Amino acid sequence: MNKLDTTRRAAIVRCLVEGNSVRATCRMTGAAKGTVLKLVVDLGAACAAYHDANVRNVAAKRVQCDEIWAFVGSKAKNVPDDKVGQYGDAWTWTAIDADSKLCVAYMVGARDAATAIDFMQDVAQRLANRVQMTTDGHKSYLQAVDNAFGDDIDYAQLHKVYGGESGPAQRYSPGRFVSCNKYDVVGEPADRAWTIEDIVGLLRDSK
Repeated sequence: MNKLDTTRRAAIVRCLVEGNSVRATCRMTGAAKGTVLKLVVDLGAACAAYHDANVRNVAAKRVQCDEIWAFVGSKAKNVPDDKVGQYGDAWTWTAIDADSKLCVAYMVGARDAATAIDFMQDVAQRLANRVQMTTDGHKSYLQAVDNAFGDDIDYAQLHKVYGGESGPAQRYSPGRFVSCNKYDVVGEPADRAWTIEDIVGLLRDSK
């Protein structure tokens, strides 16, 4: 890795950011797989440090939070006995400024109350003012938002309702979006807190 100059490192990162796999990146840049993987780890650490130091005192107006599912090694139900605690489901919690699209905060962990509390504490520490916050209906948010903000927030949950036929044909297909219900939790969240991207997303889900 020490032999790679900035130009080659930038080329590798550019390939990965564009969605190319590690193997494809190796073929395109001529770099070894181990070199690419080490660069990813180093880059991740650098990005995390930069975000932690610089994304502070954010003057956002509307913040939208969600969790993104993934898995490490294998899905939770398929984790080998010798990999318990190392493999399994992983969730990335995100808080996005709805206007600038800045990722105010993120956290990787379980989809449980403890992670939700830690995540919301981090979100609160990075904001400069009272915001309107929207989350999905995950119950862990209720306690987490209350612990982090108290009454100093305008908070609502958006519960999406999905439907559609069940069976083998629908096994790997997303449910059809039917409707959504907004529930005010704290403060006075606006009746219409969605961006155009939210609406486009709902229309895409409904197809």
